[in-house]
Amino acid sequence: MDINEQELKAKLTPEEYKVLREKGTEAPFSGKLLHDDRDGMYKCKVCGQGLFMSDAKFDSGTGWPSFDQAIAGSVIEKSDDEMGMHRTEITCSKCRSHLGHVFTDGPTPTGKRYCLNSVCLDLEVK
Repeated sequence: MDINEQELKAKLTPEEYKVLREKGTEAPFSGKLLHDDRDGMYKCKVCGQGLFMSDAKFDSGTGWPSFDQAIAGSVIEKSDDEMGMHRTEITCSKCRSHLGHVFTDGPTPTGKRYCLNSVCLDLEVK
């Protein structure tokens, strides 16, 4: 997918652009989707690709929306050793925008905790 960064800067808020395109992080407990419990599909703010279903969402207590499973093929996991720690970054598989990180300390049978920034997501309500 070809992305015109100037068009994205015009489309997104400065915070959305910083997180999605420059690997920033929104402040914990500040995201509009953190406590949203409506049924639907969480989609990438940049390209609209479906990423997570609402039934995979859980309250991790970390301050960011958390999911235990991504839609198959929707995210790419890659090693992230920035900020003095080892983590696994997740990006949208279609547009490569930064979404957050995945950890292996989740409480559900998958054992995964996909920790997302609300500003990266749009919720398509059923």
